[in-house]
Amino acid sequence: MQFDLRSFLENARVPYKVHFLADLSQADFGGYTLAAPAECDFSATPTADGAALLLCVKAQIHAECARCLEPIQREYAFEREYNVRMRDVEDPDFELPCQEKGCLDLEELVFQELIFEVPTVLLCSPDCQGLCPICGKKKAAGCTCQPADNAAPADARLSILKQLLS
Repeated sequence: MQFDLRSFLENARVPYKVHFLADLSQADFGGYTLAAPAECDFSATPTADGAALLLCVKAQIHAECARCLEPIQREYAFEREYNVRMRDVEDPDFELPCQEKGCLDLEELVFQELIFEVPTVLLCSPDCQGLCPICGKKKAAGCTCQPADNAAPADARLSILKQLLS
């Protein structure tokens, strides 16, 4: 979805509001996916020196716990505010995803904000103990394996390091 930011900054006298669904199912979030299109509300309000933009996003993600690999479903709801002036649109380093003609790509903006909002390491719970390196079961499920103190290193080439540390 495109929003003509340049035209809004030049001519707007009344606020602009839109509700839309951002289908980011094909986007690469690097570790999670969206369960459904993100629900978004976008508004632009003229100000004395430009415009105040507000983006509200509600999204549900699917991922795996980084420690125990259990499936995770989380909901994220957040708001982002931006103050924009005409000279910002002309700036090649403008932080919002604008095209050359001054159109703001709202779906790309939602994608970028989700990247910042969702942690890169997702856990099923803050105290997740992960998987046992010996038997592969979840530690929280009652794994009773005890690593032997004199066990050989997993890689025999590293045995020299064990001798140096002894």
